[in-house]
Amino acid sequence: MNAHRVQRLGNIKRGLGETARPGSGSSHGSLFPSSACPPRSSRLCVKFQLREYATGSCLVRRCLYKPAHFQPASASSFYTRSFASQARRGTRQPPITMSELGRSVAPRQRIEDLERPALDDRSYRITTLSNKLEVLLIHDADTDKASAAMDVDVGSFSDAKDMPGIAHAVEHLLFMGTEKYPKENAYNQFLTAHSGHSNAYTASTSTNYYFELAASSSPSSTSASATLNETQEKLPAVKEESPLWGALDRFGQFFICPLFLEDTLDREIRAVDSENKKNLQSDTWRQHQLNKALANPDHPYCHFSTGNWQTLHDDPIARGVKIRDEFMKFHAQHYSANRMKLVVLGREDLDTLEQWVEEIFSQVRNKDLPRKRWDGIPVYTEGELLTETFSRPVFESQSLEISFLYRDEESFYESHPSRYLSHLIGHEGPGSILAYIKAKGWANGLGAGGSSLCPGSGIFNISVKLTEDGLKHYKEVTKVIFQYISMIREQPPLEWVVDEQIRMSEVDFRFKQKSPPSRTTSALASVMQKDYDRKYLLSGPAVIKKFDAKAISDAMELLRPDNFRLKVISQDFPGDWDQKEKWYGTEYRTGKIPKDFVKKIQDAFKSPQRPEELHFPHKNEFIPDRLQVEKKESGEPLKAPKLIRHDEGVRTWYKKDDQFWVPKANVHIYLRTPLAAMTARTKVMSTIYRELVNDALVEYAYDADISGLVYEFQNSSNGLWISVEGYNDKLHVLLEKVLVSIRDLEVREDRFKIIQDRLIRGYRNWDYGQPFHQVGTFSSYLKLERGHMTDELLYELDHITPQDVQSFYPVMLAQAHIEVLAHGNLYKEEALKITDLVEKTLRPHRFTPDQFNLRRSLLLPPGSNFIYERQLKDPANVNHCIEYCLYFGNAKDRSLRAKILLIAQMTDEPAFNQLRTIEQLGYVVFSGTSITENWAGYRVLIQSEKDCKYLEGRIEHFLTSFEQRLEEMDEEEFERHKRAVINKRKEKLKNLGQESNRFWTHVASDTYDFFLADEDVKHIEPLTKSELKDCYAHYVSPASPHRAKLSVHLVAQAKPEEQSPEERKSEVVNVLTTILAEEKIEPNAKQLQSRVSESKIGGDGNALVDTISAHLTQDLKLEKAAADKILDETKAALGLAEVEDKLENLEIVDKVNGELDAKQPVLIKDVQSFKAGLQMSAALRPVRDLSEFVEGSAKL
Repeated sequence: MNAHRVQRLGNIKRGLGETARPGSGSSHGSLFPSSACPPRSSRLCVKFQLREYATGSCLVRRCLYKPAHFQPASASSFYTRSFASQARRGTRQPPITMSELGRSVAPRQRIEDLERPALDDRSYRITTLSNKLEVLLIHDADTDKASAAMDVDVGSFSDAKDMPGIAHAVEHLLFMGTEKYPKENAYNQFLTAHSGHSNAYTASTSTNYYFELAASSSPSSTSASATLNETQEKLPAVKEESPLWGALDRFGQFFICPLFLEDTLDREIRAVDSENKKNLQSDTWRQHQLNKALANPDHPYCHFSTGNWQTLHDDPIARGVKIRDEFMKFHAQHYSANRMKLVVLGREDLDTLEQWVEEIFSQVRNKDLPRKRWDGIPVYTEGELLTETFSRPVFESQSLEISFLYRDEESFYESHPSRYLSHLIGHEGPGSILAYIKAKGWANGLGAGGSSLCPGSGIFNISVKLTEDGLKHYKEVTKVIFQYISMIREQPPLEWVVDEQIRMSEVDFRFKQKSPPSRTTSALASVMQKDYDRKYLLSGPAVIKKFDAKAISDAMELLRPDNFRLKVISQDFPGDWDQKEKWYGTEYRTGKIPKDFVKKIQDAFKSPQRPEELHFPHKNEFIPDRLQVEKKESGEPLKAPKLIRHDEGVRTWYKKDDQFWVPKANVHIYLRTPLAAMTARTKVMSTIYRELVNDALVEYAYDADISGLVYEFQNSSNGLWISVEGYNDKLHVLLEKVLVSIRDLEVREDRFKIIQDRLIRGYRNWDYGQPFHQVGTFSSYLKLERGHMTDELLYELDHITPQDVQSFYPVMLAQAHIEVLAHGNLYKEEALKITDLVEKTLRPHRFTPDQFNLRRSLLLPPGSNFIYERQLKDPANVNHCIEYCLYFGNAKDRSLRAKILLIAQMTDEPAFNQLRTIEQLGYVVFSGTSITENWAGYRVLIQSEKDCKYLEGRIEHFLTSFEQRLEEMDEEEFERHKRAVINKRKEKLKNLGQESNRFWTHVASDTYDFFLADEDVKHIEPLTKSELKDCYAHYVSPASPHRAKLSVHLVAQAKPEEQSPEERKSEVVNVLTTILAEEKIEPNAKQLQSRVSESKIGGDGNALVDTISAHLTQDLKLEKAAADKILDETKAALGLAEVEDKLENLEIVDKVNGELDAKQPVLIKDVQSFKAGLQMSAALRPVRDLSEFVEGSAKL
């Protein structure tokens, strides 16, 4: 797989389905490794970024995950053109008046004729403010979301050598209050009130901040294409009423007058430390840091960039350093207007946006700092080249990595020479490296791509996923790679290969669709740091504009057998690791590659003799030719597909694209079959079958993949599903091949063994994943009647043979109900032909709806309070995890669902602020809805070093305190929350994929609830505060005798290091100071420090509690109620809050019967007995008669 294809597939497959929950609030402080492209994680993990991994993975409400080889936008050739602070306090420049503004911007150069996609109806303007801050303004008359992003040209490569992680920590601290908005969560609260969210990440050479929120305070239009006049009418009469203006003003202060408040320093350093600890057992992070540690020690790539408590707190203090001064110094030295790139996207016209930006961001101080470069400092020197490293991972995996010293290719944006190399080396079709080593049984996958680490430095990586046999033959695999590279170098660059790449990049850009605004602004702000011709800012990252034979030849010269290093990753081989990496503890052994192995590589590279199976790829027949789109304006886009075939064995849903107008289509096929997951054994056989089909299609489907046409084949609890998505021109060709492969699979023993081994490792590795990734699986398992956990599947996997699968899959396919969704640039006749193709190819016996498996959920009885405990299997993991779920009722109860959505909105920011910011329970904190199948509820999830029973008590404390907050909430705030939810539910779809995913979610759920968003709005609008209070008191309040609760506790085996007495005292001072500030009480730092320094540390913490209490009542002379509240929160943040006896001494339940006491939790030991005692929900069924969707002519 080539690196550019990774990004392409991400673009094709992105899009929120109906069940996806929009993020809200603020999640900042991300750090990411970079020299590889690991797979994306769960919902909390979403985002790509070019360059070295951004410095961290900031998961608070969502986690950003940024593999290195991302290039922000896909691209095309049929273009149209659009015309249309200083760190210390008290150094702000005075604001510019509007009269001055009009004079100052008049002569300014503006660039508006950007090369852009044919369908892009936005207007663009690039300009530079008087302080040299460059700005890209985007007017989108049709948007219902506004956004801005600021990219600052400084990152972890600028960290001080004795304070690694400082760039990341500064990024965290900019969120913690400014002179104009000193309340540390003011920015977050504002965004949450306007259906918004924010995030940030620190990369190697840049730090990127961004937000997104509603474009208007009033509920958004449901129309996907409102006219300019309609949208302009909704714009506020004065800027102060605009959500975008309010957000920009708060956002801009990060760069004008951040406070770096003393009482927030320790807290945010702990957040960075917690973020780092979250990743300590992640192989992605561990291997990345090992790569860095073994690089040239004079290059900043070699440093530890996330930071932790030791590097940002203990070590500096030991050196006599004042931490706050260092943070402010870093900001003063590196943050300058001329290093910043701002992108603003809004509904307002360009002139208005420019006025707003000038008024706010011209106050950012310009220090005329030069752009940093690292020319002349190679990432690898002779000392690091020709070395081999053997590394032991946490997961059961084996791979080979070859890293070449490469170059920075930023100036080659018109030709992208590295994409020629990655295309050929990473190819998966006939004649490729992968096809050859896969046929040998040595590999399952291969990726290749160049990465510009920073201005002046680059690496070209080749990564091979090895089989067990491939691990034994890693030297042969290495030789094959160099033989193929030699073959490429033997002749001049092939122009026809680049012509194909040019053609495909042009098509992609021409039909590039919109993405969520914050993704657009963040990516473009990053791209603006590059020296692109500004007219090519949109197209430059992805469009190949010319064939540059010399640039490609020069690039090929760098892929030599004297210019690389090699790494082998395995848990077992070679077994004699003699070193540990400093920051993550990864075991490894390293040294020079043996001379005889080097000679074999060099001989293979020089010899014209090579396996005849290796050759250049053939011409790609999947590049689309037919790109016509019949555009018929039909008013309001349809919100549901039509049912154009409806009989006992087949349903076909169809909608012709009526709003995005791209030559693409998405076809989803659902084969309902009762055998797919009837037992753990049949589920495993279905999974092996799926993997074997996908394995058999790799070579054929690769050309389609790189031509914007992808397929997926998956198994689920109720059958199999197939999807083909992309350019519709040759969609039917790929679909037919996939269907024939599904029908005629030959189960080869050699491939079966490889797939079986891969699945065994995958099931085992699941138990070593992040606890917050695991906990939802256990929750779902306890809520559903049927389900299988990985230990059951692992047992069955050992007892299945190739003959078992060969016999099983034809039986599974023999009886199935076919359901098809055809959506996009297709006619009705084509949709019906696709259905006929499926039916005639697979020929299943009819499986009628009256035979379908009923999908039910288990109901928690009123007054129930269940806890399920499970010990985590990773002995080195220190993080516990809790998911605390409250059951409300049936998910199809419209009124109840509306109340859950509103409660989730109202508690979102307060829960995060209380549980993470104030009490510092953990880095991963999430609250929101929990809606699956027929189960509707609310949940809170925390991953923490504190144990689950403690976390349970703190969650209940928050829920109790929020009930009082709800009681005191005024009607204006209540209505703001309603508007925020309504805006989220009415958010416009951005592209064809999002609409398809929404449709398919409702089809696959068996409910066909296509109008769910409208129903939510309909039931939220009339809600009153009184109704919501009653709902909260009944279903959420810990005092309710009626509420039903289930919490899952994942318990860590390892324990964190204990704090020293001095660390503990410092923590007490900072925690209490933070909480006093939150309560708007002036602290007395001298008296507090004096009391704490004299306090005894140790034991049960009672001495500390007494010290804190004395300070509150005697020094600050607080009233008892206020002192008790602050004492409770301080104890919680310090881990000293009492755990109730009911949680320490849990009753054990074997079955559910008799009277239940909501206040007394009981422990689930026997899951099957627990499930057997619960009642079942009504089965999922269509929310309306399907005949309502049938076209008149098609009704049977």
